[in-house]
Amino acid sequence: MSSVLPFSAAQKLTKSQAFTTLVKPVGSACNLRCDYCYYLGKAALYGGREPVMDDELLELYIRQYIDAVELPVVTFCWHGGEPLLAGLDFYRKAVQWQEQYKGDKQIENTLQTNGLLVNEVWCQFFHDHHFLVGLSLDGPRDLHDAYRRDKGGHPTFERVLRAAQFMAMLGVEFNILCTVNARSAGRGAEVYRFLRALTPFIQFLPVMEYTDGQGTIVPPHTPDAQPTLYSTHAADFGQFLCDVYDEWVRTDVGRIYVQLFDNTLAQWCGQPAALCTLAETCGEGLAVEHNGDVYCCDHYVYPAYRLGNIRETPLAVLYRLPERFRFGTGKFSALPRLCQRCRWLFLCHGGCPQHRYADGRNSLCKGYKQFFAHTEADMRAMRSLLEKQLPPALIMQTKQSTYNNVVV
Repeated sequence: MSSVLPFSAAQKLTKSQAFTTLVKPVGSACNLRCDYCYYLGKAALYGGREPVMDDELLELYIRQYIDAVELPVVTFCWHGGEPLLAGLDFYRKAVQWQEQYKGDKQIENTLQTNGLLVNEVWCQFFHDHHFLVGLSLDGPRDLHDAYRRDKGGHPTFERVLRAAQFMAMLGVEFNILCTVNARSAGRGAEVYRFLRALTPFIQFLPVMEYTDGQGTIVPPHTPDAQPTLYSTHAADFGQFLCDVYDEWVRTDVGRIYVQLFDNTLAQWCGQPAALCTLAETCGEGLAVEHNGDVYCCDHYVYPAYRLGNIRETPLAVLYRLPERFRFGTGKFSALPRLCQRCRWLFLCHGGCPQHRYADGRNSLCKGYKQFFAHTEADMRAMRSLLEKQLPPALIMQTKQSTYNNVVV
């Protein structure tokens, strides 16, 4: 395996501090018990306790993060668990301190929620303070309720759908995060049609989780790790993406925005991926826990990846630690020769390290290859349109003409 980092990636890791943080104000506390949740067990790291981030620490985090990021726009990403459990007053204080410490910088807020607590009051707050909200919804009722139930085992689809309706009614900008899991197989187009009726912004997140045989979720490179029953298979994941793409490219380019498709086209055009799983390196999105502990990534909240605590060491210093740099470069340096020689490396960069086997191969590799091969001709065509300063949506004319000819 090569350990020579590409210049572009090395430049990214050594440039000015332009990192993001994913902050968990209530840790792993949640009012759902999703079967595939990788985060619920993290409470064990803190003695089973899940307290809300206190006011002193909240203010400290906001001040340190604004000071540390050397960009004109600072984006706060509130995550969980379920971040709304912190309460509305918590976020009112947060935006007040953001305003106090922002200086000449612009502040943006994003928040990921399961939607159960979303009501008119929350929506008015999101609207007034320009929050971009991510809503977790796994598609039609039977798919969503299969794995996303509350603490009492009750289905949640109706409550989440109501949250989407509240946000649409009150003008809240939101996207939907939809997992691709074992039950999603063969239903890509159906799921896509359902979601696009709710919002033009959609993210698909593969569920690829392994356990150690005792129910504890572990990385796939762990000895004797076995995939869970709710994990997607690589081939099913690839077909799901292709089915969604075929619907999108024929009718919705420039109207519906699917995160993976946007990032794939960007990389075909020589631009870096904004999606971390497709980026050359890791470590640009630190996880900040409810007690101030900082980790290299929210998928790596393990003691070995703890960088420190912002009460003791400023966030800017933690970001510059060699441990964080090694974590980031490790995504590339650990790639096996098979990946280094792959024609699709410029698009996937080995995928998320959390999905890799012990030999460095990604457990979703087959699916990504299927998607990249399936979309190659269209991506080249859309790149050509962009080079001519024409909208990529023009590709739909060709696609619609071909479709009509086939139907006839």
